[in-house]
Amino acid sequence: MTGRDGSFVDMEALLNEIEGHLLVDAARAEARTAAAELTTGLGWLTEHQREEVARRFAERYLALSRASWQRTARRGEELRAQYETRYRQLRQRLLGWVLLGCALAFGTVLVALSAGQ
Repeated sequence: MTGRDGSFVDMEALLNEIEGHLLVDAARAEARTAAAELTTGLGWLTEHQREEVARRFAERYLALSRASWQRTARRGEELRAQYETRYRQLRQRLLGWVLLGCALAFGTVLVALSAGQ
């Protein structure tokens, strides 16, 4: 797919960016809902104080969500690196066994051919 200026658009990156925006928007909605629930029970606050508490709560909620997402992303990267390393090791081991099997088969064929003459 190409953009308006004719350049190539990476669809996967575009979809990831859209998903990120949707996740942030959902987190903001959750923060607002949680803040409203919290401040509803604080009837002794003035309206201005209630709005300030709700705003601060929502900010903190989003900061905690962001930190959680970053920890999850870091852990995902660590796991990916571990799995890639393990996969590479297993692939090398398999290649070694396949080469050994081929060498043994070739040796067996040579022995059989030389014994048949």
